[in-house]
Amino acid sequence: MRHQRVADVMTTDVVTIGTDAGFKDIVTVMSDQGVTAVPVLDEAGQVQGMVTESDLLRKIEYSTSGDIVPLFERPGRRHARHKAEAVTAAHLMTTPAVTITPDTSLVTAAQLMSRRKVRRLPVTDESGALVGIVSRGDLISIYTRPDEQITEEIRDQVLHRALSIEPDSLQLQVTDGIADVAGQLERRSLVPLLLELIRATDGVVDVVPHLTYRQDDTVPNTFIGA
Repeated sequence: MRHQRVADVMTTDVVTIGTDAGFKDIVTVMSDQGVTAVPVLDEAGQVQGMVTESDLLRKIEYSTSGDIVPLFERPGRRHARHKAEAVTAAHLMTTPAVTITPDTSLVTAAQLMSRRKVRRLPVTDESGALVGIVSRGDLISIYTRPDEQITEEIRDQVLHRALSIEPDSLQLQVTDGIADVAGQLERRSLVPLLLELIRATDGVVDVVPHLTYRQDDTVPNTFIGA
């Protein structure tokens, strides 16, 4: 069963800046283009880092000239203060950049965003060149898939191909991403496997099962039904 990949949802028309871009130029670019972050590229087109609105806001946060710097300042606060003093992308950006490849699954991309606490990821090819950018909004766009499309995928990829179950032997209804599946399976062990595969289908919000089974293969020689 093929899950959607980053390449399926990423934005390819990416707003970028160079390492020598000035503070005001970065603000102008982000404001004009309506973006909240921009990848920073070197002369070879390689991603060096990301500048986000949070990086720029440090300038306001530490703008009071009367602030007294503690003798023993925490590393995180010291780093933030240094960013507040930066005037070019090279010193403003968060580096090294957390990147991802186009063929990465959306599940892996979501896990990486959560683990690294980032809202977007530059997408790079095998050479490290930028080919797109993927955001949290792009990832959750899979939940806009039409119910009919989800239904067909479950019937073809889950029932027919993965489990060798005749699709018409079960009643399947997908409404607003919620899959309602009913009917009798041959073996009890198929029930959790079927539900797991349906839940893993891109766009499925939840699964409501109404399933029985003919044979309880978790207990030897147990049969239910005719």
